[in-house]
Amino acid sequence: MSETETVAEEEVKDPVSETSSEDATKTVEETATKTSEKVEAVTSEKAATVTKKETKEKWGIAHIFSSYNNTIIHITDLTGAETVAISSGGQHVTADRYESSPFAAMKASNAVVSAAQSKGFTALHIKVRAVGGTKSRVPGPGAQSAIRALARGGFKIGRIDDCTPIPHDTTRKKGGKRGRRV
Repeated sequence: MSETETVAEEEVKDPVSETSSEDATKTVEETATKTSEKVEAVTSEKAATVTKKETKEKWGIAHIFSSYNNTIIHITDLTGAETVAISSGGQHVTADRYESSPFAAMKASNAVVSAAQSKGFTALHIKVRAVGGTKSRVPGPGAQSAIRALARGGFKIGRIDDCTPIPHDTTRKKGGKRGRRV
């Protein structure tokens, strides 16, 4: 029997005066409301004790550089000065053509996740960067799977930013005046 059931039974066992049927029903209703209030109080106290288990979050920044040739995941502290963990897709696959693949990005993220969790990090802000400049402003194929692997690794995800460098008045694009001749 739980604590709530014992409290409810004790309150109902109080002697009831039998002067009239209306008085009896009133006293039964009063005891029922009192017991329901006590049961609610007991359950709310239990709920309050369960939710008080809060741990201190340690935030970091995950810098994801994703091009069509490689994917690099670099986790730093909030200032960006201290490197916590770094890994690239090329470290986890054997062929050069697979360095930018989603699989390689996922493996690199998993390696970074284990290193960052061992150092006590629990939450991350994510900065995604493509090549940018005069080249592609679209992240490579590994960016999406790297973000997904970080989220599955148990980190709380804060902000996801795109910090691809975009020129406002750029230098000349590669290829000359007439462009690339094929």
